[in-house]
Amino acid sequence: MEWDDISLAILAAFGCVTLLLAQVSEVLARLPQIIRAWREVRRELGGEAGGTEESGFTDETQSRDH
Repeated sequence: MEWDDISLAILAAFGCVTLLLAQVSEVLARLPQIIRAWREVRRELGGEAGGTEESGFTDETQSRDH
């Protein structure tokens, strides 16, 4: 292997790591919204009545987040 090949391999590896970290960051940033949506789906499918107080979120918190 020559230095050119080694340099390209290092750059490609760092590019892949950067892309992976960016994707993980996006998923983690959306995780609270995903959890709230999942709780809402479970509540609708279960036929539970009531608001979001049981999940720890109030209307005030939801309106601030959206």
